[in-house]
Amino acid sequence: MSQHLRLGVAGLVHDHVWGLLHQFSQLENVVISAAADPNKPLLERVSNLYAVRNIYYSYAEMFKREELDIALVCNENARHADVVELAAERGVHVIMEKPMSANLSQADRILRASRRHGVKVMVNYPTTWNPAIQHSLQLVKEGRIGRIFHIRFRGAHAGPKEVGCSPYFYEWLYNKELNGAGALMDYCCYGVNIALWFLEKRPLRVFATAKNLVRKYIPVEDNAILVMEFDDAIGMAEACWSQVGPYPIHGPIINGSEGTIVVTEEGQLQVHQVRGLGGFKDLLSDVLTPPPPPKGRRNGPEYLVEKILNDGEIEAPLSAKFNRDVQEVLEAGLQSIERGTTINLPL
Repeated sequence: MSQHLRLGVAGLVHDHVWGLLHQFSQLENVVISAAADPNKPLLERVSNLYAVRNIYYSYAEMFKREELDIALVCNENARHADVVELAAERGVHVIMEKPMSANLSQADRILRASRRHGVKVMVNYPTTWNPAIQHSLQLVKEGRIGRIFHIRFRGAHAGPKEVGCSPYFYEWLYNKELNGAGALMDYCCYGVNIALWFLEKRPLRVFATAKNLVRKYIPVEDNAILVMEFDDAIGMAEACWSQVGPYPIHGPIINGSEGTIVVTEEGQLQVHQVRGLGGFKDLLSDVLTPPPPPKGRRNGPEYLVEKILNDGEIEAPLSAKFNRDVQEVLEAGLQSIERGTTINLPL
């Protein structure tokens, strides 16, 4: 491996790619070497922004011609597995934007490729780098709110087109084959990822409902709720593409046997704890400002590069194995909607 890690971008149709590229560009040991995407305007944009001269219309051609260390995968969910397999065969580590794939069989392919070729595969969830969420997890592990019995996350906005996503992005978000579903895949994935991360286990059963309630011009659901039943807890993941105005609390909201943590929209934590013997009549409530994350935990590119340079293991909630389990829960949710019943795991 060279002194500088050479990055190739495989796909530019996920709008999060531009933020991730900015983060990579801030790392002194990374060079953005190449980019591949079938859309010429996007290739022109990445070339102009980051002086990328080696551009390709084919992912396979880029991997064939370039010597890369990292692949940033920001194409359609259903095409993640194809790119990961191409990268893994050449010993290239991968960071992809959430979710892992469009369905469970694709997630299994990604996990197999990672293990077969010994490359690091990371699924980037922006919520992982939220200082308030990181601090919430620390408080939970310290036992500040007792045992978690309920955790909820709601992802909501007016809709991909309505909030200004590019057509390159929203056109495949509205395509069930490429996205895996609609709002459920886009936003419930966050709630599932966080629930499994905080509870450190997989649910026993899943129930979900999803409907197109407002955005009638799209062919997929614009609202969904997915409920996870654990042995001693309940997780809820909500998704909405028709929210009018800001939602007061997206969360997560973490309810424990001895307290509650609410992550506010301002990035603070409302912490309510039972105090002494007074029980619920004697509560201690506080608003905390989380400390800034340490280096290596501030964003996905920084985290992955540190793991590559130090040969560290990709941890929850970012690893391929962890997100294969997240995909299993999402798949169970889709099966629940189709069958109108609760789905037992494993599938």
